[in-house]
Amino acid sequence: MNKSVLDKDLQRVAGLESATHDLARALAAPGIALVFLLAAAVWASFTTDGPMSYLVVIAAAIAGYMALNVGANDVANNMGPAVGSKALTMGGALIIAAIAEAAGALLAGGDVVSTVARDLLIGETIEPGRFVLLMMAALLASALWVNLATYIGAPVSTTHAVVGGVVGAGVASSGLGSVAWPTIGTIAASWVISPVLGGIAAAMLLSFIKHTITDRIDKVSAARIWVPIIVAGMTGIFAMYMATKGLSRIWSPSLPLVLMLGVIFSALGWIGAMPLVRYQSIGLENRKKHVATLFRLPLVVAAALLSFAHGANDVANAIGPFAAIVTTLQSGHMESTDIALPLWVLAIGAVGISLGLALFGPRLIRTVGEQITKLNEIRAYCVALSAAVTVLVASALGLPVSSTHIAVGGIFGVGFLREYYSRRNLDFSAVPVHAKHIDPATLNATAEDALSKERKSERRKLVRRQHVTGIAAAWIVTVPASAILAAALFWILNLVVG
Repeated sequence: MNKSVLDKDLQRVAGLESATHDLARALAAPGIALVFLLAAAVWASFTTDGPMSYLVVIAAAIAGYMALNVGANDVANNMGPAVGSKALTMGGALIIAAIAEAAGALLAGGDVVSTVARDLLIGETIEPGRFVLLMMAALLASALWVNLATYIGAPVSTTHAVVGGVVGAGVASSGLGSVAWPTIGTIAASWVISPVLGGIAAAMLLSFIKHTITDRIDKVSAARIWVPIIVAGMTGIFAMYMATKGLSRIWSPSLPLVLMLGVIFSALGWIGAMPLVRYQSIGLENRKKHVATLFRLPLVVAAALLSFAHGANDVANAIGPFAAIVTTLQSGHMESTDIALPLWVLAIGAVGISLGLALFGPRLIRTVGEQITKLNEIRAYCVALSAAVTVLVASALGLPVSSTHIAVGGIFGVGFLREYYSRRNLDFSAVPVHAKHIDPATLNATAEDALSKERKSERRKLVRRQHVTGIAAAWIVTVPASAILAAALFWILNLVVG
């Protein structure tokens, strides 16, 4: 009897220890994030002075909060396919993405402050003091919305969240006339353009690989020919991508030079891939699953380069409005030209993105990589490469597209193409109906076979519809939700500070 009571007491103690451990793990990530926000605020206090310096300190904490959310939500689009295809472990993806994102932000941090402060708003209608509160409200609103989206597992565009926040706060500050509505209309059109372009590009690339490699009788021999060619194309595309987008803050090459770089790096990629693919294919089984492993290394490289480019461009979503606040308070008026991002401001964005990815990114990485459709190395590679190609083409055409929408659209495109091929294979396997004499037994077998095929067809819905509708809904409401939230926050800040 005493032994039974002792066992129960020990079980209670063990359960209490387990619960305490789980609670400590759950509180660790928010605790580390809070320490980072306090450090960002303290850092800002040492770099600014003057009667309005307290606003810079508060804005620094808000910018750090937004950077955490950019890392938690946006980076999943680059690493999700690589993790979902098992080409990278979650730990490996987090390390590579954190390094690449921070390097991109610090070495080539993009500057969208001119778009936020000049293209979206008509600056002449807003006085500097209200502009500072407007930017603070927009930054906090977009961060809160992206945080909510990350919590529910929806990949949304941080760019669109910032746009919605600026528009909502701008209307609350100075009325409808303060917003450049034609620009907003163009951005709204990109909600449809981005995922469609990404899906088409990924589906076309997957179809090309299917016809040139995976559908061939001798898949290994076909892979030895075509994989180096595909890698060469990827190398050239990413060279042009980095020259035009990833390094835009420190280098602006001419179009002929960009094209020349594409050709040179394509040749280098082909020369490097030829012996490597031949070596990796020695002893490889002539099966699709084994041939797909030849795309593993190119996929990892593509994911890392996409993360670098993302850090270079989208870090400004977190600290662009913050830089506008700092410049306005220091100069006493709104700048009509581009605003440079100071290194200490860039550092807050770079560290915040990497930290947000490490602390809160795994959940959304799994959503993007595993819960929309099943990915292997080939499909994930198609998504990563199509994202870069689509951004390049859209930039050349002057279309404002979202890297988030393109990447998720690419995953949808790959999934729906697989459904198409799967259903076509079911149709081709049907019992021939041109026979002259069909006995009742055969007719019954045919009916049962048709019913079986219908059930198989239902199971062949390779894209999970509930995730499609959920993500699409999050995309649609991002701008209006951020706008409404920013307007409310601006009125509160105006009452408290004004």
